[in-house]
Amino acid sequence: MNSYLRNLSATQQVGALFLVVLGVLVLATLWTIAYSLRPLPNEAQAAQQSRLRRRHLRALLQTSWMMASVFWVAWALGDTVATVLFALVAFLALREFITLSPTRRGDHRSLVLAFFAVLPLQFVLVGTRQYDLFTVFIPVYVFLALPVVSALANDPERFLERSAKLQWGIMVCVYGMSHVPALLLLDFPGREGRGAFLVFWLVMSVQTCMVVQHLLGRRFPHTPVAPAVSQSFQWASWLAGVAVGALVGGLLSFITPFKPGQGLGLGLLACTAGSLGHLVMKALKRDRGVTSWGMQGQAVTGAGGLLDRVDALCFGAPVFFHSVRWYFGL
Repeated sequence: MNSYLRNLSATQQVGALFLVVLGVLVLATLWTIAYSLRPLPNEAQAAQQSRLRRRHLRALLQTSWMMASVFWVAWALGDTVATVLFALVAFLALREFITLSPTRRGDHRSLVLAFFAVLPLQFVLVGTRQYDLFTVFIPVYVFLALPVVSALANDPERFLERSAKLQWGIMVCVYGMSHVPALLLLDFPGREGRGAFLVFWLVMSVQTCMVVQHLLGRRFPHTPVAPAVSQSFQWASWLAGVAVGALVGGLLSFITPFKPGQGLGLGLLACTAGSLGHLVMKALKRDRGVTSWGMQGQAVTGAGGLLDRVDALCFGAPVFFHSVRWYFGL
């Protein structure tokens, strides 16, 4: 079966995936609508919990639709347009991150450089396949340059905290996200021009992990690992989420250059990095005193809490990208 699926043309594989994913999402949407129409319990506390569950389900469904759409856009519009699209996503995510973090006048020059110089240049390096430079541009050059710009603004108050905040935002929202379109440009011998399938594979694996972890954590609650950070992060649900996400990666190996065992291993790696990164972002939100980057679901960018939907991908993509390049010698 796996051999048969691998021998299908790219167009046939896209068609099959489209039907399967669209069908699953439509069924999930219909079930969510039916669930939301059920009457609320009479007890106030039970009714509040029911509303919270419904809100989480809607958020998960919206995230799944958005993540799946990424693949179709990347495939339909081509590598260049897809790279620009991911740059826009990174811009909106970075804006959410910075808006909910305190800044001072001395940070303005650094912020302008981050949004209008660092971000576009990073994605230009990706689009022009400057792999060696785009992987070190932000961790090395930007890491050194931005604090210098802030220091020249002559504002030392809370300088370390402000610099760290900006560096964190750029690393997660720009550096991490830029590795997703970089997957479009990886050419495996005999499978050139199919980089969009790697994006689909990564999105499906990581998103499945997050959905399973969330649903199991809510349905079968155990003692949280870090209750001050996340009530839903529990070892049992996390291990189950990573395992199911990795299994999806192994099952979808036919659309990638990976063998099933390789897909399983890389799925474990990507899902582990993405889910733990999501936990880190929750800790940052708690530090800022918010439960959502979109401020209770209403994002400052108008994107509905975009960073909440892509944070796991921002952590999983760099780990996956560099692991693939190292393992396959690309």
